[in-house]
Amino acid sequence: MKEKTIILLLAICLLVCFAVLVFSTAYFLYQWKKLDRILDGFWRENTGEGEAHYPDFLETRESRIVSQLERILAVLRYREKQAVGEKDQVMHLISDISHQLKTPLANIVMNMELLQDPTLEEGRRREFLEHTKNQAGKMQWLMADLLKASRLENGMICFKAGYTGIRETIARAVSFVFPLASARKIELIAEEFEDVKLYHNPKWTAEAMANILENAVKYSPENSRIRIALTRLDLYTGITISDEGIGIPQSEYQQIFKRFYRGKEVEGQEGSGLGLYLAQLILQREKGYITVTSRVEEGSCFSLFLLNE
Repeated sequence: MKEKTIILLLAICLLVCFAVLVFSTAYFLYQWKKLDRILDGFWRENTGEGEAHYPDFLETRESRIVSQLERILAVLRYREKQAVGEKDQVMHLISDISHQLKTPLANIVMNMELLQDPTLEEGRRREFLEHTKNQAGKMQWLMADLLKASRLENGMICFKAGYTGIRETIARAVSFVFPLASARKIELIAEEFEDVKLYHNPKWTAEAMANILENAVKYSPENSRIRIALTRLDLYTGITISDEGIGIPQSEYQQIFKRFYRGKEVEGQEGSGLGLYLAQLILQREKGYITVTSRVEEGSCFSLFLLNE
């Protein structure tokens, strides 16, 4: 009797163990299928093959899995988008560099071929050498500006700004273009103003102003004037740079601040179309902005607005 009881208990234990094993296996397969459906839904949703549906995933465990997968995929989507954006920026930069360097490089190659002529007169040889040097310098300057613009766009250049007197910054900008203005007999006039502290970085803001002043000198007639003045407002102070140059059509106001844009009136003149673009990038980093008003054949007025203290 005792032996039968033991055998019966063992049989019951075995049956219970078998039932638990079957139930566990079935539950595991059920959960695995659920997880597989979750992953399949995410795959379809993120590859454009369809929409993800989770009608019966109401348990805490499944909802937690879905939530974690959503977070992981959100990070992956962001990184993929970032990688694509960086790739596009690199491709645009390479295309821009190729386009801008094509002409000076072709000139250098042509000059080198001419310089190889043994019958070339010494005077002409020096002339071609000087022209080659100028073209190489143009390429070097262009590459420096391109890289500077690209690094500013991507946040690789980070400069600090603070509330600093603007008078010295304007003086620095004027000193950059004074030799060019003197050579063209153009008078630079800074109206009298009281020095004020504005939110900016003196070095970078002086470069932005110098870019605008250089354009004003380049596209103004000889014996003309360029005026610099300050206008105090409630939140900002405007530094205006007015010239007596060729002017800009109103239809081009938004275009001139784009990278490499050259107005129709100046396409034949030397320049890269980067000066105003760089100036705008710099002012944006300083929480400022630039505006322009102009009349064709009457001159232009650029205003740089910086935050008051």
